[in-house]
Amino acid sequence: MSGLDQIRAKIDELDEKIQTLINERAACAQQIARIKQSSGEVASYYRPEREAKILHAVQARNQGPLGKEEMARLFREIMSACLALEKRLCIAYLGPEGTFTELAALKHFGNSIETRPMSAIDEVFREVESGAAPYGVVPVENSTEGVVSHTLDMFIQSPLKICGEVLLRIHLNLLSKSKSLKSVREVVAHQQALAQCREWLDENLPGVPRTAVSSNAEAARIAGGSKKAGVAAVSSQRSAELYKLNVLAANIEDEPDNTTRFLVIGKQSVPASGQDKTSLMVAAKNKPGALYQLLAPLANHELSMTRIESRPSRRGTWEYVFFIDVEGHCEDVPVQRALRALEKEAAVLKLLGSYPRAVL
Repeated sequence: MSGLDQIRAKIDELDEKIQTLINERAACAQQIARIKQSSGEVASYYRPEREAKILHAVQARNQGPLGKEEMARLFREIMSACLALEKRLCIAYLGPEGTFTELAALKHFGNSIETRPMSAIDEVFREVESGAAPYGVVPVENSTEGVVSHTLDMFIQSPLKICGEVLLRIHLNLLSKSKSLKSVREVVAHQQALAQCREWLDENLPGVPRTAVSSNAEAARIAGGSKKAGVAAVSSQRSAELYKLNVLAANIEDEPDNTTRFLVIGKQSVPASGQDKTSLMVAAKNKPGALYQLLAPLANHELSMTRIESRPSRRGTWEYVFFIDVEGHCEDVPVQRALRALEKEAAVLKLLGSYPRAVL
């Protein structure tokens, strides 16, 4: 055998071993399902902390040549397929099909799930609250354009918890039935996408009208079905495939590290994974130094605050609530102590969830 033939024979041998091991793992998943069913434990098929531990371990022990992110993606799909043998998850997300929120759902849960597109963020919350879907995925902030206020506002009244987070690198493309930039007469996209590629559009399509729509996938649907000539959408590569559009320009986002953070919402409380975040909603008492006194317990107990946002409380004019993320889990002693101290200072304190930090 030649050197090339020997390597190919080795690959065939490895493929056979990999396939055998994957099926052994799948058989273990089926055994777990039977044990849970016999014990009546039917509500905890999906364990976010368990999956996060596995994926962090995969990345930690990875030696290449495949990168850590690629290796985690492969294991995510194996885990998704095995979980589907126990129970196929239904995930609600901000649709329509082809949105970045759908991509975030698939990144987090893998492709062996049932996806349910909803037309608005509040509908995703209601779908999960009603039990029609055990989990939902919604956008919460973008690295260049900031917070998605509607998502934060939903937590003011919703009983749902945050069960996980997803970080998705956002690549925007200009899509159209047309075949050249010269023929573009209108650009449609979500308002945040238009903002995220403002400089590119100013330089390459100056004077071309821009229309904001409910989502980038909806923009692609409009571009694909429009009878008007020259309608282009800013959307994902997946949208180009779904709506049979030409990619006139790829990666037109102004910031190369443009990233959106998404939240996984559900009803369950998630145990500690060892690499966690805790999200809080707090309202300050109306007195001097109120915000300082809210933040002091976090500093006193050496908690690292990763984010703070303010939103109108909807209880009274000029009253606000604050959304705060800190490192750690609510079961961790420093976090518990900080929450007890914070409860004394806050007019309202709501634990939105402790959950594993996003796996890149």
